[in-house]
Amino acid sequence: MSFLERLGDWIWNPWLLGAFLLLGLYYSIRSGFFQLFEFRLWMRATVGSLLHSKRGGEAEGITQFQALSTALASTIGTGSIAGVATAIFYGGPGAVFWMWISAFLGMMTGCAEKTLAVRYRHRGKNGGWEGGPMDYMEKGLGLRGLALAFSLFCVCASIGGGDMVQANSIATALEAAFGWDRLAVGAVTALLTGLVILGGIGRIGRVSEKLVPAMAVLFLAGGAAVLWVHATAVPAALSRIVASAFAPKAALGGTLGYSMASAMRFGVARGVFTNEAGLGSSAMAHAAADVEEPAEEGMWGAFEVFVATLVVCTVTALVILTSGVYDETAALLAIQSGGVDSSMLGSALSAAAFSTVMGAWGGPFVAVCLLMFAFSSLLGWSYYGERGLAYLTGSDRWVGCYRMVFLLFVVAGSVGDVGRVWQVADICNGMMALPNLAALLLLSPEALRMIFQWSLRQKKARKGQGGVSGR
Repeated sequence: MSFLERLGDWIWNPWLLGAFLLLGLYYSIRSGFFQLFEFRLWMRATVGSLLHSKRGGEAEGITQFQALSTALASTIGTGSIAGVATAIFYGGPGAVFWMWISAFLGMMTGCAEKTLAVRYRHRGKNGGWEGGPMDYMEKGLGLRGLALAFSLFCVCASIGGGDMVQANSIATALEAAFGWDRLAVGAVTALLTGLVILGGIGRIGRVSEKLVPAMAVLFLAGGAAVLWVHATAVPAALSRIVASAFAPKAALGGTLGYSMASAMRFGVARGVFTNEAGLGSSAMAHAAADVEEPAEEGMWGAFEVFVATLVVCTVTALVILTSGVYDETAALLAIQSGGVDSSMLGSALSAAAFSTVMGAWGGPFVAVCLLMFAFSSLLGWSYYGERGLAYLTGSDRWVGCYRMVFLLFVVAGSVGDVGRVWQVADICNGMMALPNLAALLLLSPEALRMIFQWSLRQKKARKGQGGVSGR
């Protein structure tokens, strides 16, 4: 095992994964499990508000839906397809249950960090809103050193995991499905990415609000079709998920089986990497939203986690588990012998699952979904890297240089071996999360107070409306 692998494992397992769960549990308990018992309230404030949304002026920032779409653009990435399949392969079906748990608890973590991001944001030179974890670390806690560390690792993570890995996923998927040259794919991807990100957060938001719903509907429709055909296997798959989450060993006999620890490790890690709740990255997109109430934007943070993990990743998991392409015994034997083949996990496993219904179109369907998911991630992470660099330098003058470097690494990632880049990205993500989780804990009284006060005003307003209509 290399130094990078050992460092990444030391950071994430079990310390950081435990910190994500414990902070989410803390916020959930302190809020009275707001994400569950106030489900109707935050759904009305998010999905319900789209029916009568208002669009602010150009100088006020991007709309709340554009902010959500930009955030989802980075969270619904290749991990939603390839990552879930890999988590099931290495952690067993029980990993899906712990993915759900991490997402359920992460809904409140995401709600809190988006609330704080809006609370401590500032006006940029163009008149729009800017902010993120670095702002609430400096202004809310007075810890500029912590904010600088967060920003540094944010820039590194944007180039590694947010750039090269996503570009590589696009190139390899299109090469496997259609035989396209990876360098050519990288060049075209860089060109298209550049056309979007050179327009700043406004253009990223406008593209994301069209791309994200389209890609989500496409993938969910395909997943629904597969689940419709395999509908009789869904109850057994759900039962298998729950049973495997708590069973010390899978029911395969002898000593061969998944442990509860491996199910938790891969399930929680997949939940964290998919929805980014607690990582701090997507808070930068939400900080740019045209909204007055910080806690109102926090509701979109909870909704974001709900969609990214509890909806999209669940569909991927059920498609794999109901289609019969995942062989638990074969997976365990391959892991035990060290003979894991790339065709057994990741996007290949997801493609095989979709192919049980779509036939020869299963592979191209997954490739196209990966293309859209990874491209959207490029857009979101480019903005996060910009904000991190602007905070580090105290100026936006280096943003143009950053964008050019970002696009060059899109091409490099398309043709390179990104095995080590994944390891560096994991480390940088972990180092981003550490200061952000600490800040969220220290600022929890303020975040919870804003959430409680906002929810109380919403309930009083609805009662008032009901009273008027009842006369």
